[in-house]
Amino acid sequence: MPGLLRGMARTAVVAGTATAVSNRVSRRQAVRWTEQGAAPYQPEPPPAPAAPDPIEQLRQLGELHAQGVLTDEEFAAQKAKLLGG
Repeated sequence: MPGLLRGMARTAVVAGTATAVSNRVSRRQAVRWTEQGAAPYQPEPPPAPAAPDPIEQLRQLGELHAQGVLTDEEFAAQKAKLLGG
């Protein structure tokens, strides 16, 4: 039993030391960033998705119309919507 307690105590000391060192490093980095006038790292937002290609959309509409998925009226309405009119 004493060996187990000794092992647990050693683990607690190592973990506590690692935590203290980590916190100290974080504080020192924050102070350096502040002194340099640099803001702490913040990830950039993801880029906005690219606008769909109208030619590709028209081609897909044509394929759906040819397959019979879209009626003539639906095809004409979607085509007008894509072309802005």
